[in-house]
Amino acid sequence: MRAHLDLITIGRVSVDLYGQQIGSRLEDVVSFAKGVGGCPANVAIGAARLGLRAALISRVGDEPMGRFVLEQLARERVETRGVRVDPQRLTSLVLLSVRDPQTFPLIFYRDNCADSALGEDDIDAELIASARAVLVTGTHFSLAAAARAQRKAIEIARRHGRTVVLDIDYRPNLWGIGGHGAGESRYARAARVTEALTAVLPECDLIVGTEEEMHIAAGIEDTLAAIRHLRECAARECVRRAGGLAAAVLVGVSDAG
Repeated sequence: MRAHLDLITIGRVSVDLYGQQIGSRLEDVVSFAKGVGGCPANVAIGAARLGLRAALISRVGDEPMGRFVLEQLARERVETRGVRVDPQRLTSLVLLSVRDPQTFPLIFYRDNCADSALGEDDIDAELIASARAVLVTGTHFSLAAAARAQRKAIEIARRHGRTVVLDIDYRPNLWGIGGHGAGESRYARAARVTEALTAVLPECDLIVGTEEEMHIAAGIEDTLAAIRHLRECAARECVRRAGGLAAAVLVGVSDAG
């Protein structure tokens, strides 16, 4: 099958409510701005803005926030036929604020939300085969049904010779680590997370993550050693996010660094 999409992303999509009182505690914020969030949705939107043909596979609720997500994705020219409307669940929400350049209080509202109910039936083989690359995300390997859905997508993509990308997308809170108030946390050691991600690595052509995300995927807290390990496991290339617009593409990492 000829690919007519450049990229399909799979996993989280939410409505993010950003506190407008910069420098305030989340407790003191009185007004919020609304936007589409979730790593896979953000990647799809970013790709579309760069002129690529992108699609998202996820779920939203049958309510105003779900319709907002679908309409905003359409405005961004992201293909939405892989986004299922779930009549039983609500669209996930995120509340966040900016205290200072290093502090971003954040609360996930994701209890039985629509995108966490992603399952194998949501993976359309024809849609997956129509894309040059498929991006799966670490968070959805924390959920049994969603993990099976992503593995199905990987199997279809590889069968058709497509590129498979793993965005590690590690939020300890979404793996049940740290409690509801720890949404801001970006790293916590967890053998079960490393084990879940390690099982996926051999199927991936490209791995994307921050330094901390490379650490959790490899189970090694030295960045170069973690990247070497990830490349030995599978990936031909690793992309390390460095914040803002910065990133480093590591095609071959020698012992000399």
